[in-house]
Amino acid sequence: MARRTPDREYVPPVQTLQLRYAKRGRMRFASHRDFQRAWERALRRVAVPMAYSAGFSPHPKISYAGAAPTGAASEAEYLEIGVLQVVNPQELCEALDRSLPEGLDVVGIVEADGSLVEALKASRWRIQWPMPVGEAVEAFVAQSHVEVERTTKAGRRRVDVRALCSDLVMVAPDTLEVTVAHAEPTPRPAEVVAAIRVVTPDLPDVPVLATRLAQGTPEPGGVAPPF
Repeated sequence: MARRTPDREYVPPVQTLQLRYAKRGRMRFASHRDFQRAWERALRRVAVPMAYSAGFSPHPKISYAGAAPTGAASEAEYLEIGVLQVVNPQELCEALDRSLPEGLDVVGIVEADGSLVEALKASRWRIQWPMPVGEAVEAFVAQSHVEVERTTKAGRRRVDVRALCSDLVMVAPDTLEVTVAHAEPTPRPAEVVAAIRVVTPDLPDVPVLATRLAQGTPEPGGVAPPF
């Protein structure tokens, strides 16, 4: 039996673009797969000349970097696309922003200049409780190590959340801003909250609002974005 040939021959992109976008309001509850569908539809609607992978099931060249967990809002999500024709980043930014669902907003687009994944070394998070938490955060800051347990496909493992947190600042009695280093694995906002409760067990286990303010290179007092 003759072997089936691939449906599409690989054609390399002539331009690689990096996009920064925000997820706001109700969109923070959408799954990662929902975001993928929204982006693919918007790119088709705007007629972006996308590059595709080769093989029997070609897919558009879209790479997502450091996606925020479901339930968290973000002002600093990133993805990278490859295109077969040179496009104007500003024009594409405006066209895509009009084509995406409400709450999924394009902040900026630039031509790639280096690895996006390597540029995203840390995140700056704002975490808001429905009550004051200053004393609990102070107790957490005083520790050198605070671990929480995470269940992974490979089983359970301990994550030292405190070691990966820096520049913790209470910007209001109920609101913490913190820089979290990207590691393997990277602590989620819910795990930062869980680690604070390890130190202060009587802190109520209540829903919090987590918003990623920035991704990029850590610096004193925050994180410098790649663009």
